[in-house]
Amino acid sequence: MIGPILHVLAGDRSLRSARVTRPQYIRDAAIMGFAVGFFGLGFGVLATTSGLSIAQACAMSLLVFTGASQFAAVSVVGSGGDPVTAVGSGLLLAARNGLYGIAMSKHLTGSWLRRSFVAQLTIDESTAMGLGQDDPDDIEGGFLAGGIAVFIFWNLGTLLGAVGGSSIGDPNILGLDAAFPAGFISLAAPALRHRPGRIAAATGAVIAIVALPFTRPGVPILLAALGAVVALLVAGPPPRVDG
Repeated sequence: MIGPILHVLAGDRSLRSARVTRPQYIRDAAIMGFAVGFFGLGFGVLATTSGLSIAQACAMSLLVFTGASQFAAVSVVGSGGDPVTAVGSGLLLAARNGLYGIAMSKHLTGSWLRRSFVAQLTIDESTAMGLGQDDPDDIEGGFLAGGIAVFIFWNLGTLLGAVGGSSIGDPNILGLDAAFPAGFISLAAPALRHRPGRIAAATGAVIAIVALPFTRPGVPILLAALGAVVALLVAGPPPRVDG
């Protein structure tokens, strides 16, 4: 399924390199996408049990397509927060995709229209799959394979979860209330390797805990972003990682 779509989206350069390496990164991408699909399943259940319809849950995965932001927005809505706070929380977590886009921009070929379309696939997994290739000529192909695989399985998982979620009374029974915190921790873990990241995480946690009793759901997440400002002032920017 991923191979034919990759042929349509890939430029000439990535198609030439795909003749040799395509089976390897397509297989890796398929495995990764299948695993991410289970998170999509959890999102679909959480979304419908939080008040979204099946159509709304599926539309969010198709159009937003960034898991942590979707979990954040739905969690805020499910906790009684207002839509503005939900959108703000989602945008805050999605901001990292802009940095991924900068890192990938020099590796993507084709017209601005094609590049704009492919930009929808810019997420953690696709960027890691692309920049993780040993051969620079394989970066675009790996990025596309990873993005397409995750897009397919994430949306399929969302659909199945949303349909099944309509028959589940309380998502806490299945432990799905822990899906967003677990996903957020997995995203934050690499940043904890460096001192600025540890300062930002600790400061943000303190801010969120202090703000929790006095603010509406979702607001502590937004305020926790101030931890990054504190880290920048105290420790400076984190070490640059060339990709």
